[in-house]
Amino acid sequence: MTLKIAFQMDPIGPINIDADSTFRIAEEAQARGHSLFYYTPDKLAYDQGRVMAKGWPLEVQRVKGDHFTLGDEQYVDLSEFDVVWLRQDPPFDMSYITTTHILDMIHPETLVVNDPFWVRNYPEKLLVLNFPDLTPPTMIARDLETLKTFRAQYGDVILKPLYGNGGAGVFKMKGGDSNLASLHELFSGINREPLIMQQFLPDVSKGDKRVILVDGEPVGAINRVPAAGETRSNMHVGGRPEKVDLTDRDREICARIGPLLREKGQIFVGIDVIGQWLTEINVTSPTGIQELERFDGVNIAEKIWQAIEARKAG
Repeated sequence: MTLKIAFQMDPIGPINIDADSTFRIAEEAQARGHSLFYYTPDKLAYDQGRVMAKGWPLEVQRVKGDHFTLGDEQYVDLSEFDVVWLRQDPPFDMSYITTTHILDMIHPETLVVNDPFWVRNYPEKLLVLNFPDLTPPTMIARDLETLKTFRAQYGDVILKPLYGNGGAGVFKMKGGDSNLASLHELFSGINREPLIMQQFLPDVSKGDKRVILVDGEPVGAINRVPAAGETRSNMHVGGRPEKVDLTDRDREICARIGPLLREKGQIFVGIDVIGQWLTEINVTSPTGIQELERFDGVNIAEKIWQAIEARKAG
């Protein structure tokens, strides 16, 4: 089976080919004989009843500084492709949301991965709210007094933007920290979105586990350990990946959420687990497959393509 694949992603030039999951997915697709096309989200368009994109035929190779080759720029009808990957990074803002609405118009005849309707309706920090017994105490609110009441109840907390990513804007606040009002003022000056506050989990010092699920099934995990002096474990801010095994609790969490992810077309998902608790379900642009492949020798990209090819064959 040969498929026409389009990648909607951030600019390919600056990516780290040793860590970027989209690059590894494209590399595996190319090895399987599929043809690749690449465009950035700003090049997506609705044009008189058609979903179009301006971009380039793409070839990739694992050579630092020379990792991609582009063909001549083309204006293509995405309904003529077999698969479109929705792979730009958050923030999950109106620009991001608009791309999901446009790509909805060609899915599922053209398979959009992950399903854009459910990406839009299940952003990572909100989908976990469907599983309150699996998560630490959590509040989503904009009102300062409401947030103060939550912190008074739980003491040390994590405060972060609801639609951020990569550890940006994440603050640990001790129970007596006097900066909550100032941080609330800062965030309120940026946008009108609520904030998310969670009880701080001391187990984060041992790492924040990223578990990868393919079509609802767990296929492995890496542990991300915060750098010295850091609360955040995201690799974007210096977190160190370590080899780790799936625990019984990890498998219990995956068994609970996996059927929903599979039903809603979320083929490639990364969940975050701290200690015994699920903290995020990442469906927009999950990462971690290259680190997992190096640690465990598991070709996650192959498993992803097997799941996609099975859907297209069916």
